Amino acid sequence: MPNKCDDVARLKRLEQRLDRQFSLFGIQFGFDGVIGLVPVLGDLLTSGLGLYVIVEARRLGARRWTLARMVLNWLIDTGIGAVPVIGDLFDIAFRSNSKNVRLLIGDLEKRAGELREVNREALRAA
Repeated sequence: MPNKCDDVARLKRLEQRLDRQFSLFGIQFGFDGVIGLVPVLGDLLTSGLGLYVIVEARRLGARRWTLARMVLNWLIDTGIGAVPVIGDLFDIAFRSNSKNVRLLIGDLEKRAGELREVNREALRAA
C-alpha cells in the first residue's frame, strides 16, 4: 500500500515531466508546453493533468488555503494557456504544476512539523 511519500514522489515525477523534462538554450520546459501546441485537445489534456495534481493534493490532506492557491495557479494556467502560441509560451514560463507541487510539499512539511510538536507536548504532559 503506497504511503504519502510515494504519492508525493509520483507527483514530483509528473511535475518534472510536465514542466521541466527538456532544456533548450537554457530554457526548461516539459510536455505541458509541447502538448499544449495541439489546439483544444492538448490544452484539455494538460489542464486535466494539472487538475489531477490538485485532486491528489486534496486526497493527501492539503489544507483548504493551499488547495485554493493551487486552484488559482491552475485557473491562471488553464485560462492563459488556452490562448494560441502566447499561451504555450506562458505555460513554459509559469509552470503551474511546479508551483502546485511545491505548495503541496510545503503544506505537508508544515503539518508534519506541527504534528511532531503536538506529540512532544503530549509526551511531556504524560
